[in-house]
Amino acid sequence: MYQEQLWWRHGIIYQIYPRSFKDSNGDGIGDLKGIIQQLDYLEWLGIRAVWLSPIYPSPMADFGYDISDYKQIHPIFGEMHDLESLLDELHRRNMKLILDLVPNHTSSQHPWFIESKSSKDSPKRSWYIWEDAKPDGSAPNNWLSVFGGSAWEWDEDTQQYYYHAFLKEQPDLNWRNEDVQKAMLEVMQFWLEKGVDGFRVDVMWHLIKDKQLRDNPLNPDFQERDANYNRLLPVYSTDQPEVHELVGQMRALLEQYQEKVLIGEIYLPIQRLVTYYGINSSGAHLPFNFQLLTLPWDAQQIAVAIDEYEGAIPENGWPNWVLSNHDKPRIASRIGGQQARVAAFLLLTLRGTPTIYYGDEIGMYDVPIPSDEVQDPQGLNMPGKNLSRDPARTPMQWNNGEFAGFSTVKPWLRVDKRFKRENVEIQKDNPYSMLTLYRKLIKLRNEEPTLQYGNYVPIFSDQQLIIYKRALEGYPTFLIALNLTPRPAYFKQQGKTVLKGEVILATTPETEGLSLEEEIYVGGDEALVIRLEKNKTVSAPVLNT
Repeated sequence: MYQEQLWWRHGIIYQIYPRSFKDSNGDGIGDLKGIIQQLDYLEWLGIRAVWLSPIYPSPMADFGYDISDYKQIHPIFGEMHDLESLLDELHRRNMKLILDLVPNHTSSQHPWFIESKSSKDSPKRSWYIWEDAKPDGSAPNNWLSVFGGSAWEWDEDTQQYYYHAFLKEQPDLNWRNEDVQKAMLEVMQFWLEKGVDGFRVDVMWHLIKDKQLRDNPLNPDFQERDANYNRLLPVYSTDQPEVHELVGQMRALLEQYQEKVLIGEIYLPIQRLVTYYGINSSGAHLPFNFQLLTLPWDAQQIAVAIDEYEGAIPENGWPNWVLSNHDKPRIASRIGGQQARVAAFLLLTLRGTPTIYYGDEIGMYDVPIPSDEVQDPQGLNMPGKNLSRDPARTPMQWNNGEFAGFSTVKPWLRVDKRFKRENVEIQKDNPYSMLTLYRKLIKLRNEEPTLQYGNYVPIFSDQQLIIYKRALEGYPTFLIALNLTPRPAYFKQQGKTVLKGEVILATTPETEGLSLEEEIYVGGDEALVIRLEKNKTVSAPVLNT
């Protein structure tokens, strides 16, 4: 039997990039009132929590990830009372709100940095990372910016360099300074008192840097087509042991409130990622697991990665999965529209909390942005490498009206030219649409404790198939079969006990209602959820093709 668990364990998180979700005031940029207007849609879809990318005041050098005031709302998104209204409307629907927290760096226009930069004797000088030049005048070390070039910027007025892991307009805070720690925890407390339900912490693994500022080693696997940042391995500029104490402080603050969640953005190999759960669950509740974002879409590699992840999660740790986000190409653009349907089954039937990126539920693709319209600094700073994140941030496609129902004026980024035939309004009424498929999957997951809390039991994988069970004592057991190729695949059971059941959900609705016998045929680009008959299973039968 199971006990009802915390909302962030069983609920589905939906990431909204606010600039691109819904424009309520006709300025071409999405806003908080626009999000409120679409909450009925998210409730209808079955979403439990909304995560907002940053909505704070910002010069927008990195579209909100350069914050100039952590306790206000940027006017383009609305006012504080709009955020409070959003919270009220979500909570009325028994939904939650997760804010993006960006504690690694501020905007260069934040009052803290302006004061820090004013003089070497400034009380806030040590709030940021300032260093003298080398004797030859060069930067303190070889660290690189994620957005290209050196991570050190010379300040002529005070004759020192400051460190910025991203843009020069985003100076890194010095988290070794206890005053910085106190200030950021106070920011978190401010929003917790407002009633927000948790935080997604941006670049959590960047917070602490090597105290000796040692040079990063060369990356032997670097390719010229890669981002310049990848020339070096960031072994000294990221993922330092002391970071876990800082994450522990954040977790301890959240523990003073009821049912709050701490999510960490962490791009690290699994064995290092899971350390962010903390000793005795003292770290992040959900260190973001990006394997489905970064791995090749290969059945055997993904099956091995799932098993490795399941085996590495510490006791009382909880898994999580994500297919797309605002920094990476959309799932449909990476693997194609048909396989994106299979990916939806994977995301929503694996053990752990799923996060859906806005628009993936209607199969949105990355949109080609002409070079003269590129706005993302990552793309602007490294032209010719196709690294702009704009294509994955285009406006949500609501209907077939002008500008896809997102706005009444030309949006800040262009809309996909296919929007008149691929949008929410059209897909809602199409039983074969991606949106219908997502809603059915979400409904099944929300209704079945097995799919929310049940054990993950690997059954079989080869070059085409991933097959696993979800089992929970006292509840139906489900077999999930996924074909990660467009070619038909065949699955024949062997052993004393044969799994039998009925297909209750499939990418191809005509398959639903069919029985699973000793051999099952999985069509190309097909995924199946099979409810198994009671007392007809073994924990891990020997199966092969």
